[in-house]
Amino acid sequence: MSDHERQPARFPWPPVIYLAAIAIAATLGIFYPLAWFGPPLSDILFAIGCLLIVGFVILDVQAMRTLHKAGTAILPTRGADALVTSGPFAVSRNPIYLGNSMILAGIALVSGNPWFLVLLVIACFLTQKLAIEPEERHLALRFGKKYRDYQKRVRRWF
Repeated sequence: MSDHERQPARFPWPPVIYLAAIAIAATLGIFYPLAWFGPPLSDILFAIGCLLIVGFVILDVQAMRTLHKAGTAILPTRGADALVTSGPFAVSRNPIYLGNSMILAGIALVSGNPWFLVLLVIACFLTQKLAIEPEERHLALRFGKKYRDYQKRVRRWF
């Protein structure tokens, strides 16, 4: 059994990437603030940001519950014991990472700090390269045609 069959990654990149993005964006917002929209657009964006944050919580909780029900790993460093294609995984192959991205976008809109949007793009790119692509290799080796068929039906992000 190869390393990719046993585990997709040795390090849990996604939480580190998203927490670092939050810390960097907040720091940049303090020391190098960027212009933001004024009322009434800022009020509308604030409300959308609140909805994104609530959506993040719902999506992440549902995705974790679905993984738990299936009896498979939630942590990105553990190998999958089951291919989960139901619940949020029927809409996105990576609903937890999508939720993490929603929280960054939500914080940007609530705080009026555009740095969160800049770091969101970087976090998504790094998550795809350091976590999603290795996970996809792991799942393809582990589940073969069943996973490749799932890839054809469900998009990577949304």
